Amino acid sequence: MKAIRSLAGHGIPPAVTDTGLALLAVAGCLALPEAVPAGDQALRTPDAWWLGLVLLTAVPLAVHRHVPLVSLLITASAATALQGLSYVPQVAGPQGTSIGPTYLAVAAAVFLTAVRRGPWLTTVVAGVFVPLDALTEALLAPAGHRLAAFVTVAVLLLAAWAFGRLARARTAIRDEAVERAAALEREQAANARAAVMHERARIARELHDIVAHNVSLMVVQTIAADRVQDRAPEKAHELHATVEQTGRDTVTELRRLLDVLRTEEEEERHDPSKEPPQPTVDAVPSLVDSVRATGLDVDFAVSGAPLALPAGTHLTAYRIVQEALTNTMKHAGPTRARVDLVWEDQPARLAIRICDDGAVGVAPGVRDATVVAHGAGHGLVGMRERIAAVGGTLHTGPRPGGGYCVHAVLDLA
Repeated sequence: MKAIRSLAGHGIPPAVTDTGLALLAVAGCLALPEAVPAGDQALRTPDAWWLGLVLLTAVPLAVHRHVPLVSLLITASAATALQGLSYVPQVAGPQGTSIGPTYLAVAAAVFLTAVRRGPWLTTVVAGVFVPLDALTEALLAPAGHRLAAFVTVAVLLLAAWAFGRLARARTAIRDEAVERAAALEREQAANARAAVMHERARIARELHDIVAHNVSLMVVQTIAADRVQDRAPEKAHELHATVEQTGRDTVTELRRLLDVLRTEEEEERHDPSKEPPQPTVDAVPSLVDSVRATGLDVDFAVSGAPLALPAGTHLTAYRIVQEALTNTMKHAGPTRARVDLVWEDQPARLAIRICDDGAVGVAPGVRDATVVAHGAGHGLVGMRERIAAVGGTLHTGPRPGGGYCVHAVLDLA
């Protein structure tokens, strides 16, 4: 398991557990000679071999999470060697049973292996490794104490194995409970969303019927008012007033419909009170000034008397100028641009022309391919879509002799 929540599953990272156990084992093994009676001549004096075996007993615990079985075998072999070479007391001997830090390190390795590996490997550890290790210790013990050594080692290692399996089982149960709780929470959230969507769909159908009825009623009343306009002006006036009130009611119902269908996320992202107003043609001079501040030389001219524009057309005109100047800054390099807004009465329309002198050293026609290759082609597509939405026309391309032009015409009729 990825995070054993180590030892008994208490949230300790595996790396901390392994390193801590390794340090404790090293400290215990190094302090063991001081705890042995000075007159005991059965033990060998610590030397370089002793230090090497002590490190082989403890250090593998630090990497147990990566190679559990290898770490266990190295620790057990080194601990056995320490006892076989009489560097540490026997598990069972004339002075009684002695479980030192070397064999506690082996027990810790068995515990961690039982926690971190599946049933098959841990069964092999309990059924093969533990008996063989206990038998080895029994053979190393004095003749009259071999049974005690075998039982002591077997009980110690089997207890460590059992506690490890218990810790793994507890961790698995807890993880399963957490997963079930998360799954239940997701299911409840999905059911709640489904219920909300079902209710919204029902309300939307009802409001659709109301709006459709009101619109049909407005059409009938408008036809009736037109027919009685000459014969009964008062009646026509009443019908017009009714149409007006029905239209207001319909708008109110439509707003209710939109409020019902709007999701919570949309309400957070698209709160009208938090959104800035959309720019209009009147903001083009400010846009030109901001472009000039970047270093691009821009001439701006307006001719004709401004006409009333729908909000969508206002925004389209502004975005065309903005996108054209942006492309000029990106792809034309040091150059000069000109923006012309021409208001015409007959027919009513607004002509927008943005031209630049072109990039230095770039031949006519190459700029068009460069614009598309570097991603501004999406801007040209966006211009065309905006123009098509308001019923205008757009022409873009290189100028004879160098430069680039964007010419848009917005019909206002």
